[in-house]
Amino acid sequence: MFSEAAGILGVPESDMDEFYKIMDELILEGHLIKTGKKRYSAAKNAGVFEADFTGNERGFGFASVDGREVDFYIAEENTNGAIDSDRVLIKKLKQSSGEREEAAVIKILKRKKREFTGVFKGNGIFGYVLPNDKKLPCEIYINKNTAQAQDGDRVVAVLCEKISSAECEITEVLGKNGDIGLDVLCILRNHGIKEEFPENVVRAAKRQPKEVSDEEMQKRVDLTNEIIVTIDGEDAKDLDDAVSIKRLENGNFELGMHIADVGNYVKRGTVIDKEAFRRGTSVYPVDRVVPMLPKELSNGICSLNPKVKRLTLSVLMEINQAGVVLSRKIFESVIKTTERMSYTDVTLILEGNEEVCAKYKDLVPKFFLYKELADILRKKRENRGAIDFDLPESKAVLDENGRCVDIIKCEKGISNGIIEEFMLVANETVAEFMTEKKMPFVYRVHEAPSKEKLAAISETASLFGYKISKNPDKVTPEDFSNLIKKCQGKKEERLLTTLALRSMMKAEYKSENLGHFGLASKCYCHFTSPIRRYPDLVIHRIIKDFLHNKKIDKDELSEFCDLSAEQASITEQKAQEAEREAVSVKKAEFMAAHIGEKFSGVVSSVTSFGMFVELSNSIEGLVTMTELSDDYYEFDEKQMCLFGIRKGKVYSLGDNVTVCAVRADKETGEIDFSLTGAEMSRTKKENVRKDKPYKRQKSNKTRKDKNNKSKIDTKRFLKKKSRRGKKKK
Repeated sequence: MFSEAAGILGVPESDMDEFYKIMDELILEGHLIKTGKKRYSAAKNAGVFEADFTGNERGFGFASVDGREVDFYIAEENTNGAIDSDRVLIKKLKQSSGEREEAAVIKILKRKKREFTGVFKGNGIFGYVLPNDKKLPCEIYINKNTAQAQDGDRVVAVLCEKISSAECEITEVLGKNGDIGLDVLCILRNHGIKEEFPENVVRAAKRQPKEVSDEEMQKRVDLTNEIIVTIDGEDAKDLDDAVSIKRLENGNFELGMHIADVGNYVKRGTVIDKEAFRRGTSVYPVDRVVPMLPKELSNGICSLNPKVKRLTLSVLMEINQAGVVLSRKIFESVIKTTERMSYTDVTLILEGNEEVCAKYKDLVPKFFLYKELADILRKKRENRGAIDFDLPESKAVLDENGRCVDIIKCEKGISNGIIEEFMLVANETVAEFMTEKKMPFVYRVHEAPSKEKLAAISETASLFGYKISKNPDKVTPEDFSNLIKKCQGKKEERLLTTLALRSMMKAEYKSENLGHFGLASKCYCHFTSPIRRYPDLVIHRIIKDFLHNKKIDKDELSEFCDLSAEQASITEQKAQEAEREAVSVKKAEFMAAHIGEKFSGVVSSVTSFGMFVELSNSIEGLVTMTELSDDYYEFDEKQMCLFGIRKGKVYSLGDNVTVCAVRADKETGEIDFSLTGAEMSRTKKENVRKDKPYKRQKSNKTRKDKNNKSKIDTKRFLKKKSRRGKKKK
């Protein structure tokens, strides 16, 4: 009770009014809950939690509570006006054992998502906005200020602080439908990503030097006479890593990774640094680059442009024939790259193209040395169990009006793999070095899959005769790697690879070293891209302070590492979502011109509402259950397939099918397919797996639920019947 709390805490009578206010504040913050007139309880004791709400276009949502692996399900009738990204107070609902945990929103604490984009509907005085984000309500009415928007304009709006209802204010008109690049711009702004830098940041960037000074060179190791090259894509402008290699007399390799010393120009606490922290990462949607740093830095003095002096942070590693790093040196340096190479040209050199080999004849031996070392490093990584899903990437080809005219798969050349291996070994080496020195740091971590996800994939794998691990309580990266190798080339490869990928935790940034499961690495960080990733910039500063023996407040630094790791993980997720949505919109734009055409594809995913089919160019579309009109299909979650109740047809991951494009929504990026007539007439024998016939699985829970349902229905029927009898009398 209130009086008991005051007594335990020894609150004097004169402070009772203030104590009441404090208790009320704790209730507002979600720490306490009032259970009676003057009775209080800790919120968690009453099944009340603070959570982040994730909305869904169908009305329901999920609440994520800090420290809990599984989210609460929030039914539409229990959202209490909450919208996506709100910070809410939820109360756990009572339910029968074994079912998904549900909760109800009892209070909205804070609206986190303020800015969004949409289409204005109205007459310029009043109206509403139809949000592009389907997780938001379908209509958000204008509270005030339409910013001279006209009906049909694409706008930026801000949600009002009022949390009892969803109202907004228009702050900017982006353009009209059909404007070049407007679709991608709306996606970026919807995720809070702005292309333009604040004026004070641009001014500060322009004040930075354009060339390396002699004074700065004297403080560093001079590597300007060394053979050092950059290897990037043809259209890359922010070149932040360069490589060098030598064969030592003892037969070992000396690999040098020379990374742009961005920390020399972007000092902590400056306006440029604060903006870089806010952005967290550069973003690469289909038709543009949104850099983390102003172009004066990212494309200028920080970029390792060819044949000009640039400041770098270098890592020299002696690596033996087994791929083991025997020694390392980390130091500040100055380089002048010998050549700016592209992935395409290096791959052609390694494939023996005479014309390209002649053009770079002095460098050709170096590239073969790069390949030799990269092969050794790759083999070492595979031997320790690193998982390689080898996921294909695609690229949208745009015309001069920004419209998508083709979608092509990006094939990785030999040279891409070389640079990847060198970055991996450099990142690991730096992380190990700073861990040994017991310095606060920002790690790139990837935790092991949860027990629930492991149980799910183990159960499915066992249906095909695979056993993931001898010890189910301790699964290693090597176990996953072996599973992928064993099923390679077989019918079940697509299914098991997809399930393995879905079982993985999300890689993120942490100030605590939790290892990297996917790379089978005990210690890993991101060091090689400080121009486009803020965590890399943070650890560059830590390394430089350590090299200069600066006095470091480890508690303060540790706190900043926590903060920057959390921010980087959030901004990385936003960037990935924006890039993915931009590609989806362009794919839909491309398919809109091919409605009614037939395509060959592969079943890439199976859900309770249909199956996704992927075409050879990586475009993916949904065949809904309603399109499967030749039978009534049910979804088997264990075997990831759809089976027909009457005819026995089965559609599972990896099946080859022929589809027809029926819908492509350029606003949402959604594409719908239907199976062709020939596909629908396939026999059961053609559809059922030849290696293992499909057998419908029924759980005891399903039978129990059906029995309970029939009993309840019978009681209701009898009750209604007796009432009818009374009325007749």
